[in-house]
Amino acid sequence: MSPRSCCASNPRTRVARTCLERGIHLVDIGATRRQLDAVAELHDPAVRAGATALLGVGVAPGLTNLLSRRAHEAVGGAESLRLTVLLGSGERHGADAVRWTVQGLAEPAAGPERTFLPGFGARTAHPFPFSDQHTLRPTLGVPDVTTRLCLDSRPLTGMLFALRRAGLLRVARRPAAQRLLTGVFRRVHTGGDAFAVRADARHGDRHAAYGPTGRAQSRVTGLVAAFAARELMTGSPAAGVHHIEQLPSLEGVLGWLGAHGVTTRRLDGRTLR
Repeated sequence: MSPRSCCASNPRTRVARTCLERGIHLVDIGATRRQLDAVAELHDPAVRAGATALLGVGVAPGLTNLLSRRAHEAVGGAESLRLTVLLGSGERHGADAVRWTVQGLAEPAAGPERTFLPGFGARTAHPFPFSDQHTLRPTLGVPDVTTRLCLDSRPLTGMLFALRRAGLLRVARRPAAQRLLTGVFRRVHTGGDAFAVRADARHGDRHAAYGPTGRAQSRVTGLVAAFAARELMTGSPAAGVHHIEQLPSLEGVLGWLGAHGVTTRRLDGRTLR
């Protein structure tokens, strides 16, 4: 195993292929399904070179995947997973992150659901195409996975998803409109920087739910990536391309983040260790 590691998010696979073919471990913080699928296709070259690539590293995907695995195991194999993410609309994000959000809002979706989020109470969350709903089906063998989003600002959440329901955000599929909306949304900072996540697993009448809360989602993404890079460099991970929930050693990040202001609880009040 190479002690070198690269942490990257790139819409093309050139960087990933170059790293893996040279035996360099890769931590990918990308969140788009197409990017993750493209890197996943490099599994065989990574195995031949003895390198490990870790996909879906951050909060969503990332913590959502790890919590899904925990909840999945708690019910003895989930028949369905429901993931809800609340993000702080006052936090400042880079252009790529805002563009990714705009693209997601341009997609048609079903109706919202009400759920309880630790630290925020009952909130209305709307379907959003996080990559988890695609990757967790094969990695955990769960046939039904849905992902939803809301913001800490209720008025902004209501406005954005009202525009989506009216079809007014579909124009974001056009490059010019996407650039315009990205620029506009980067200037909107209504709300705070707190975030919350909830993962619910069900199997028959069995139910388990877990949820972390914290501040500065972008910073926490960096912390998860740092933990993952350390594990790849100091541990003995299996060669090949894996999603974060497929490597058991990465579950330790849930307890480690406690020292950095992120509290993860089973939603019966117990703190995870």
